[in-house]
Amino acid sequence: MSLLHDGVARVLHLLDAETAHGVSISALELGLGSRAPASEPILATTVAGLALPNCVGLAPGYDKNAQVFGPMLASGFGFVECGTVTPLPQAGNPKPRLFRLSEDQAVINRMGFNNAGLEAFAGRLARRGPGVVGANIGANKDAEDRIGDYVTGLTRLWGLASYFTLNISSPNTPGLRALQTKAALDELLGRTMEAAKALPAEGRVPLFLKVAPDLEDGEVEAIVESVVAHGLSGIIVSNTTISRPPLKSPHAGETGGLSGAPLRDLAQAMMGVFHQAAAGRVALIGAGGIASGADAYARIRAGASAVQLYSALVYGGPGLVVRIRRDLAARLRADGFGAVADAVGAN
Repeated sequence: MSLLHDGVARVLHLLDAETAHGVSISALELGLGSRAPASEPILATTVAGLALPNCVGLAPGYDKNAQVFGPMLASGFGFVECGTVTPLPQAGNPKPRLFRLSEDQAVINRMGFNNAGLEAFAGRLARRGPGVVGANIGANKDAEDRIGDYVTGLTRLWGLASYFTLNISSPNTPGLRALQTKAALDELLGRTMEAAKALPAEGRVPLFLKVAPDLEDGEVEAIVESVVAHGLSGIIVSNTTISRPPLKSPHAGETGGLSGAPLRDLAQAMMGVFHQAAAGRVALIGAGGIASGADAYARIRAGASAVQLYSALVYGGPGLVVRIRRDLAARLRADGFGAVADAVGAN
């Protein structure tokens, strides 16, 4: 069955990237997704209190409006992160804004947080069944108080998500990455955690910060100290990059965030820096350029307790998650690890 679904994925490449994405969402809503059990004993783990049946998750950006988290969990992901969602619906940047760089196994996007807004997102998330489903929240492009938008998102979705991620690292909303600077970050985390403490205790879940890979010397340590000081559960390393390593595709000059294979080495190196700075005080989740069991294993050995992927699905098809899990499990066993948690930070 996975071969059939992977064949369908190849057919989608005949369409432009954003149209293909929309078709795939519609197909999943119709029940046409692949199926695989999520449970994998050697890959099962607990991250910031979240019990994951396996450590391979779906990164945000695919299920922006919380439409297909159920089918994606059913396809074999250990957890799914939906979003980014903003308080008000917004159309995002002008099209075209999503580009396949097939020669590089990469994607460039400048979507601009296009989404249907909190109310539609909350309505769907309220109907979720079992499984770990996170909410990635952001700010509207024209918000007068961007930090207030994060508080609004957290408050509206409280009790509906398994965890929250504050996305301050997209390059496609002008000025958003400035929230990674120390003063702005302390204000964001302070106001967000203050709001969380005022909300009902039964809705309390882990809160993560998602960061960019394009950080200067000293910024990593400052971010980690802010996260620890304000009591967040962890950091997701990393979002797309604005840097441009050598690329072969004719789309290489497009503006936006680069993801996929060319991001792998940068995100891998950044994970090592964060692991050293965090020193076990907060959980780390690895994202960026993960397309194989070898990639996932390297990220885990560098310090990630779990990993996320999205762009690799464009080229690997829906069967990719099962292949990554199988290979990752084999690598863990070959090196004598009884559980994925034992390999975290092994480097």
